[in-house]
Amino acid sequence: MAAREYGQYCGVTRALELVGERWALLIVRDLLVGPRRYGELATGLPRIPSNILAARLKELQAAGVLRRVPHSRTVVYELTPYGRELEPVVLALGAWGFKAMGEPRAEQVITPDSMTMALRTAFRSEVASALPPTAYMAHLGPAALHVRVDGAALTVARREARADLVFSAGPDIRRLVSGELSADRAIAAGVVQVLRGSDDLVGRFADTFHLAA
Repeated sequence: MAAREYGQYCGVTRALELVGERWALLIVRDLLVGPRRYGELATGLPRIPSNILAARLKELQAAGVLRRVPHSRTVVYELTPYGRELEPVVLALGAWGFKAMGEPRAEQVITPDSMTMALRTAFRSEVASALPPTAYMAHLGPAALHVRVDGAALTVARREARADLVFSAGPDIRRLVSGELSADRAIAAGVVQVLRGSDDLVGRFADTFHLAA
């Protein structure tokens, strides 16, 4: 870590020395969803060079942020308790960055783990607590996510399962989540396509998941 020291005695400085290198926080973001094999991390970060991924994993392990553990005849990477303390930081960064996302570029991709963390970032538990339990099957680009909201509890899983509302959407779903489009207008504009369930549940989804642009 010596080559990347900033020469200041400060908590922010030390945090940047540990996780401020390029790709490091995206690795943490994906591991906040769950443990991942090396190949799964590479798939979820398709533009990361293999040598950089290996280096970041080694650095984050040395910093006590993640660890390698055996699992079903293979090795997975998982966050340590110290690493999991980064969750509110990652969620706050996601909410802050959402304000400056703009229009998606052709080369930009959506991954299941990035969408899972986006949903966790946008989740409004105080609103959800006043709504009936609801399950959504969300097809967001290549990500098929089963999203269950039960009071203030949110679970997001990469699987197909029964849901009250099944819908598909692309990157423009940010226009619904930001409040730029109402649920009715999002459906009319084709931003959200209801595959099964009531259109009214799109409004419930928008109330439950919201980020200010």
